[in-house]
Amino acid sequence: MNKNLRKTVIAGNWKMNKTPSEALEFVKELAPIADNADCDVVACVPYVCLQNALASAAGSKLKIGAQNLHWEAKGAYTGEISADMLKDLGVEYVIIGHSERRQYFAETDVTVNKKVVSALAAGLKPILCVGELLAEREQGITAEIVRMQTKVALIGVEKESLKDIIIAYEPVWAIGTGKTATSDQADEVCGIIRDVIAELYDKDAAEGTTIQYGGSMNAGNAKELLSKYHVDGGLIGGASLKSADFGIIVDAAK
Repeated sequence: MNKNLRKTVIAGNWKMNKTPSEALEFVKELAPIADNADCDVVACVPYVCLQNALASAAGSKLKIGAQNLHWEAKGAYTGEISADMLKDLGVEYVIIGHSERRQYFAETDVTVNKKVVSALAAGLKPILCVGELLAEREQGITAEIVRMQTKVALIGVEKESLKDIIIAYEPVWAIGTGKTATSDQADEVCGIIRDVIAELYDKDAAEGTTIQYGGSMNAGNAKELLSKYHVDGGLIGGASLKSADFGIIVDAAK
């Protein structure tokens, strides 16, 4: 087994932070970090910031992603954004199934699957989020929850499309709480996800899939987390809003 078979990807999730004018300036700070990185670097920004972020990142290695989409290409879905709209802007990545979307906006495993399929059809690269609640971890059913979420999300996804999918393990109890899974816990669950991919497809597909950890990864713990065999990067929340901290995390990916 060779971890070098997989891309390491550090993606920042700005959540509902920064105005378009702030994004224009902040991306200028992030672009040199991406240009000097030994991994792929992505900034996933609010919809209203996408155009400015893309303009500011032009000519650099920094990739820009969105934080959500609708599974339909068009229609009477007021307030929603389609995959084709994002692709036309120049967006490359999109976060799908983030725990906050599941918790606050009633996303289900089924709607997450629809969004993954739609994103791939439009040529976008999904960052697919899976993870358990604190009660589920305490009940000892983390593996069952994560396996089910992963299996449902990948319904209808062909093996050749896996190269365009990143899976982010984010334990819900560690999102924005300051709590972090230990490096061994993160590695174990990322390994469970990899086993599911091997079952659904084959071992080569599993070994080639990038699996991130996303649960309060920060400048202080990134190096240890990223050293683990099954952890191929991070989906970074709060620390992605500070260029210095984000740069330390990207550097740890070496």
